[in-house]
Amino acid sequence: MKSPQDWPEPIVRVQSLSDSGISTIPNKYVKPPIERPSLSNSFNNDINIPTIDFLGLFTSDGNNYANKSIIYEQISEACRNWGFFQVVNHGVPPELMDEAREVWREFFHHPMDVKQTYANTPKTYEGYGSRLGVEKGAILDWSDYYFLHYLPCSLKVHNKWPAFPLSLRKVIEEYSKQVVKFCGRLMKILSSNLGLKEDVLQNAFGGDRDIGACLRVNFYPKCPQPDLTLGLSPHSDPGGMTILLPDQHVAGLQVRRDGHWITVKPASHAFIVNIGDQIQVLSNAIYKSVEHRVIVNSAEERVSLAFFYNPKSDLLIEPVKELVTKQNPPLYPPRTFDEYRLYMRTKGPQGKSQLGESDKSQDEK
Repeated sequence: MKSPQDWPEPIVRVQSLSDSGISTIPNKYVKPPIERPSLSNSFNNDINIPTIDFLGLFTSDGNNYANKSIIYEQISEACRNWGFFQVVNHGVPPELMDEAREVWREFFHHPMDVKQTYANTPKTYEGYGSRLGVEKGAILDWSDYYFLHYLPCSLKVHNKWPAFPLSLRKVIEEYSKQVVKFCGRLMKILSSNLGLKEDVLQNAFGGDRDIGACLRVNFYPKCPQPDLTLGLSPHSDPGGMTILLPDQHVAGLQVRRDGHWITVKPASHAFIVNIGDQIQVLSNAIYKSVEHRVIVNSAEERVSLAFFYNPKSDLLIEPVKELVTKQNPPLYPPRTFDEYRLYMRTKGPQGKSQLGESDKSQDEK
């Protein structure tokens, strides 16, 4: 199955709809009643995903051994029971995080005809986009985005990155470099916590040289009827691991837990980390990828940066042999990351169906 060359319908930029001053959203953005955020069991309380402080984790000070053990255990607990956690004191400079978010906000506020020169297609998704999935007549999400490749180097073409603001390419190059370094460290911890050698998961991804890394910048414009639509429909990430830089001032990410939607409250200069489908497969479901979605609001726009750390696209991904026993047989057949990714690019975000898991099975976990 190959990716189509173009979208099934003319592309409408959600930002243009928002800026036009409409009071009702077009029908193609209106979700079925059961999927609308006002009717779908959102929690309105103080529950939040775990927050883990990495301060001192990567230093060589022997006095930090006990502290490191505690942090490892917190990460293990979060990966097994939540699939999501926030990390503070992760080593990426706070000022770089702020700058990365704001150069993209500035990009999205450039004139539409200038942004249109970067319009994407479903063939690679790289560039300026406004929909996922290529099914004609699909109900769409209330968001625009920009997608770009960082690794492997053969896919990174700076000319496909916006040339404005003038600092964008330099800032995002440095930001991506820092996040990849953070991901490499985190992969060692995830592997060790499974009782494996610390390089097992990284090697299953293709090693340091062959991993894939890409960035999706999400722009969620103001919406006149936020109770009828979503910025991003429920899904689990088909890749390996996602590092999200959220909007510090506007909440929107919701994580599904026990049949309810929990709105994530971002900590200051924290990364939100979530397990993707490929790590769930490699861990034979010891670690969980979890459904999440994004809500929008009528008062404020929202910008977030989702950095995806993925296996080499054509490698077969299957449960790590050391984690498979007679009592715990492999839960997933060998498949390439490309197969998972193409499923989502064809169907759009649809829960965890790419893993063969239903909404009901998700609720029971």
